[in-house]
Amino acid sequence: MALKIHGQATGPFAENTYVALDEESGLAAVVDPGLGALDIWTSFSDKGATLDRVLLTHAHLDHIFGLSELIEAFPVPVHLHREDAFLIENYVSIAAEWGFDVDPVSMPDEWWEHGDRVQLGSTEFEVRHTPGHSPGSVILVFDGGLFSGDTVMGLSVGRTDFPRSSADDLARSIQTQVYTLDDNLVLYPGHMQTTTIGQEKQHNQFVRAV
Repeated sequence: MALKIHGQATGPFAENTYVALDEESGLAAVVDPGLGALDIWTSFSDKGATLDRVLLTHAHLDHIFGLSELIEAFPVPVHLHREDAFLIENYVSIAAEWGFDVDPVSMPDEWWEHGDRVQLGSTEFEVRHTPGHSPGSVILVFDGGLFSGDTVMGLSVGRTDFPRSSADDLARSIQTQVYTLDDNLVLYPGHMQTTTIGQEKQHNQFVRAV
């Protein structure tokens, strides 16, 4: 697999910030830039990698804590599903409710649509809309794996007690958009450990395969 993936848990919510590096081209994407994302990325740029874009699986605050700092230093396109625009618009007030003082975040440059395909060097990501944890949640599928955000996370699923979340939508998204993928795909979640589609289908107690 030409895509090299580095994941690091960051911040008070132990959110997984990822760097996805296409080794053939040297182009990289930061996926869900949490707290300290700039420092994580700088360790790659110092070795000659080029940041090509930022990919957001959704816009809950822990997944964008490091976004402004990152794109201020490395101005690249940011991708998000439009249904999560309200989370960007209300980022400062939402963060304050959790006790965090943050600066506003700019609106993304590109809006995801279900079925979009995004190229990173020789690597192609397929965008699948998976509402539930948030209305604009997506998973990003590539050859050998996927970034699942907080849709599915190591024998667990994302919370659905947030504004505009839906347990029914989440279950439907997982059954139709995640469990229909190849069992051998490696799943890189927004929190907790790496897993596979097959492991989730067999052992996830929250959403069963149908």
